[in-house]
Amino acid sequence: MRAIYSFAWHLALPLVLGRLWWRGRKEPGYREHVAERLGFYPSPVSQARIPTLWVHAVSVGETRAAEPLIEALLHAYPEHRILLTHMTPTGRATGRALFARHAPRVVQSYLPYDIGWMVQRFISHFAPRLCVLMETEVWPNLVAQCAKQRVPVALVNARLSERSLARGQKLSALITEAAKGMSCVAAQTEADAMRLKQLGANNVHVTGSIKFDVTPPEDVLRKGAQLRRQIGARPVLLCASTREGEEMPILDAMRNAQMGNALVLIVPRHPQRFDEVAREISARGFTLQRRSQMGDTPLEAGTQVLLGDSMGEMFAYYAACDIAFIGGSLLPLGGQNLIEACAVGKPVLIGPHTFNFSVVSEDAIAAGAALRIADSEEMLRQALRLLEDGDARAAMGERAQAFAQHHRGATARTLALLQPLVA
Repeated sequence: MRAIYSFAWHLALPLVLGRLWWRGRKEPGYREHVAERLGFYPSPVSQARIPTLWVHAVSVGETRAAEPLIEALLHAYPEHRILLTHMTPTGRATGRALFARHAPRVVQSYLPYDIGWMVQRFISHFAPRLCVLMETEVWPNLVAQCAKQRVPVALVNARLSERSLARGQKLSALITEAAKGMSCVAAQTEADAMRLKQLGANNVHVTGSIKFDVTPPEDVLRKGAQLRRQIGARPVLLCASTREGEEMPILDAMRNAQMGNALVLIVPRHPQRFDEVAREISARGFTLQRRSQMGDTPLEAGTQVLLGDSMGEMFAYYAACDIAFIGGSLLPLGGQNLIEACAVGKPVLIGPHTFNFSVVSEDAIAAGAALRIADSEEMLRQALRLLEDGDARAAMGERAQAFAQHHRGATARTLALLQPLVA
């Protein structure tokens, strides 16, 4: 089955590279470091002499989630370096921003496509002592090549939805081999652990979510405070990490709501959509200002929508808002991480579709830290209600922060599982 999978990868490679070039029209980063995606590197010399721990974080969310673990690994293994790999330019840019102070102990690369000889070249070049995959990244040829070259593989902060389990079971001859090839699995919840075992994983432990251990950077919080001063006393509703198809119903609902002087701050998840979302806002007649054009000046009077078109400032946006709606949840996209909003003490609203974060979402609701809404109209009604009720909003924010604090500690538990695997 893996041979068929590899053959399919070879057939698809021209299309994959063409799509990479096509995406580079809007996001030039996709046209950079292409050789790394094929397992080729500027220096032919193996770097085996440098003890290396490899962490793979596919994009922005996984990279930010990996921060506490990478910091812990750097502290626990001062003679080692961290190889941080990604699949997206935004993930790579996030990693560069988070770990610039640790250069050259943290180096970055794109992970090659899951073709055996490409992965083999990658492993031979960097010679990692351990492979740590974040959340959901299980690649059959990667796991097989690691086993061949005696590199233990750990899947950490692991999550698996019922939908993903069903897809994996349809390809059980391929996925089960990969799942069994992992040395250990650190699952976020008991439900995730159960589903991963059903998929064939062994040595599965429940450690909680590392994302609870992410500490808001002080400099970013200062940016948030500065942004809030620029906005002034107006109440702020943040629509964070919105996905394609979500902004339009939110904007349509705004036209039918009594917004008063409330400011809506929209931060699309993908930067290549910034201009598209700006056009949608203007097309509906709203007065728009872009975060990238504000500088240090106050928000322009009459601005109805502020577009968060900047990278690396999500904590700043959470710090500057009064209420946070977490995108990816109005449509059946699985939702996004609500933990960062809770960590800075903000009331959270989530839509009906949070299957990628089902347990943490339900736990946050049960703790009184979050409210589930059915659609964009209800989201605005609940947001406006909380914006008018300062006591209710403050109490909900306190519960959100307590919820985040209560679930900390996953990093230490995960590090304990990895220690026996570090050669």
